[in-house]
Amino acid sequence: MPREEHEDTTVYKVVVNHEEQYSIWPADRENALGWKDVGKVGPKAECLAHIKEVWTDMRPLSLRRRMEEVARNPVPVNVASGTEEPPAESLVKRLSEGEHPVEVSLRPKNTVQAFQECIARGYVHIKFPNTNGGTELGVRLDREATDLSGADFSNQTGNVHLVGNLTLDYIKVQCISDIELRTLAGKGHLQPV
Repeated sequence: MPREEHEDTTVYKVVVNHEEQYSIWPADRENALGWKDVGKVGPKAECLAHIKEVWTDMRPLSLRRRMEEVARNPVPVNVASGTEEPPAESLVKRLSEGEHPVEVSLRPKNTVQAFQECIARGYVHIKFPNTNGGTELGVRLDREATDLSGADFSNQTGNVHLVGNLTLDYIKVQCISDIELRTLAGKGHLQPV
């Protein structure tokens, strides 16, 4: 016996969320949390046609705003070299000028042994404590540029010269730091590459 197809007689309403994304919802039901009515009520096809007409940009509102901000304030490009230059007030620019206090950031605890293990893995965390909030950077070490010859890990003395790469504020940089093993602190800076 063939099944009869039932016509959808539900009355729908068009709803929108805080990201300006649209949907339909049965008109007789309370809206889902975070959704509000836009004033359009009717059969499903009519509500979907309304959404098609008004929802012309599928990107969430937060993404559109961020993209507009980037378009208004792009990272300047050095025409001579073709490389990006950091904006005047950027963290990259500040940390590229002069030497800054740095410290090794290890978890669960700062120890020379944990620091040595991080170096062996080729990835360390360097913290610039004098920045707003104490900027901590994850740095992939450049093994050829890093110099461990002045370090005595077993006696926890000497210095380590670390050079590593990362991207900060969409800019590729090197983090260069000299760390004293006794304190796991020292001086460092960034250098755009």
